Amino acid sequence: MSNQLKISIGQHSDKGRKQVNQDYFGVSIPSEPLLTAKGIAIALSDGISSSDVSDIASKAAVTGFLEDYFCTSETWSVKKSAERVLMATNSWLHSQTQQSQHRFNKDKGYVCTFSAVVIKSTTAHILHVGDSRIYRIRGNKLEQLTEDHRLWISSDKSYLSRALGMKQHVDIDYKTLSVEKDDVFLLATDGVYEFANSDFIINAINENNGDLDNVAQDIVSEAHKQGSTDNLTTQIIKVDALPVQNAMEIYKELTNLPFPPILEPRSEFDGYKIIREVHATSRSHIYLAVDNDSNRQVIIKTPSIDLRDDPTYIERLLMEEWIARRINNAHVLKPCTQTRKRNYLYIVTEFIDGQTLTQWMIDNPKPDMATVRDIVEQIAKGLLAFHRMEMLHQDLRPANIMIDNTGTVKIIDFGSTRVAGIQEITTEIKPDNILGTAQYTAPEYFLGESGTPRSDMFSLAVITYQMLSGRLPYGTEVAKSRTKAAQRKLNYHSVLDDEREIPAWIDETLRKALHPNPYKRYEELSEFTYDLRHPNKAFINKTRPPLMERNPLLFWKSISFILSGIIVFLLLK
Repeated sequence: MSNQLKISIGQHSDKGRKQVNQDYFGVSIPSEPLLTAKGIAIALSDGISSSDVSDIASKAAVTGFLEDYFCTSETWSVKKSAERVLMATNSWLHSQTQQSQHRFNKDKGYVCTFSAVVIKSTTAHILHVGDSRIYRIRGNKLEQLTEDHRLWISSDKSYLSRALGMKQHVDIDYKTLSVEKDDVFLLATDGVYEFANSDFIINAINENNGDLDNVAQDIVSEAHKQGSTDNLTTQIIKVDALPVQNAMEIYKELTNLPFPPILEPRSEFDGYKIIREVHATSRSHIYLAVDNDSNRQVIIKTPSIDLRDDPTYIERLLMEEWIARRINNAHVLKPCTQTRKRNYLYIVTEFIDGQTLTQWMIDNPKPDMATVRDIVEQIAKGLLAFHRMEMLHQDLRPANIMIDNTGTVKIIDFGSTRVAGIQEITTEIKPDNILGTAQYTAPEYFLGESGTPRSDMFSLAVITYQMLSGRLPYGTEVAKSRTKAAQRKLNYHSVLDDEREIPAWIDETLRKALHPNPYKRYEELSEFTYDLRHPNKAFINKTRPPLMERNPLLFWKSISFILSGIIVFLLLK
């Protein structure tokens, strides 16, 4: 990374002609690695005049956001992290009002506006509720980025329609926009922007001599001079430098460690004793080894030396360990803590004494329904751990699922995993559009669309179908269907088989989870796994076999009776 994100900031607040300043503001600029992972946060809040406690609300909103946002998971997107924090703040403020003497009068409770800018990589994330404002100044133009949440009764009378703490639930406005070097963002309360005009603000910022605090004070003073009767607060943020990444710089950073050689049994390697090679492909080598310090068996994964000039592959390999360290779930492969200096590029994980689901299906070609449900539910628990962290596995297949000797199922291999928080960081390394295995990949990926948790669900449903039937639901047609029209023509093959005892409603459950249109699948993994165990009434009615199949004798008796009736009718006519 040739540059880090750098900003200059100026801030000023004044109580103005009021007795108490109910505004509050702040900025948090973390050091690395949080600077890259979470960005820089700037926040401003404005209390409501009718409340004697809204200054407490303003302070709680800003300080809580600036502290708690950086405590959220590095894997979460800015939107998820910020909204989770603000929802919690809103609930706390509202509960404080409900527990006070003002519970029947929200205008006197713990209520405040809130506006924030989070600058991460080359993107600004705008979060807003209330009537404080955020502007961007670019090319001598002051552009308002937020919408005032005010309800106007007349030309001179209005009231705040949305704010933190006002109701039990709150809608937070959210938008993103690209950032350029020298962009300026301005946050201001209504006591400032209603009285300091745009020309004055632009000129003050353009004429500053590197002291933005003085500029902020000048803007506040101008608003006061023009007759503002409210508290006055403004923040000015100037973008001085943006992070710049390119493939070569990342490549140099990632390959500081040399690639390990091909490892032989009984050889010593970085404090490990190699037992044997477990698996080898053109992309990586996997070895069973013993940690000399702990005497525990581990798995070592090393990159193929043929890929040393592929920065995308190296990035994915290192991301596997990063991802594994952030998921703590019994059904997800666990990394081993590195206690020694690493001299080569590799990753170390726990050793799972068992077999892949691929081998298990070969050994168990006709499993009973209860066993299939148990395996699928364990995989789903592992997937949910990914999804809660805003991660998509994207390569769920039998070869990437292990079953140990206790029957515990674990998801392995995170080389294709997409992390929302990492996606927001600018990089010129672009992964392939389709990282998974074609037979298990959701149809939307073949249209060039981004995946969702429903995409991982599709892969899990394919595995479920395959365990029950030994076949694939669409054969090999999904990978060939690269348009929506082609996907609409995909023909789902029923999982039902004369030689297997599979309830008819299970077929409908799989049909829904495997729908080519992701929006017609289940919304949640839990719904899918629930329907695998509990007959869905809609499916029971839909899948009720015809009378001919349920009772052939009754069917033909009915046909004979109808035909006899017709004959009698014709004879009597």
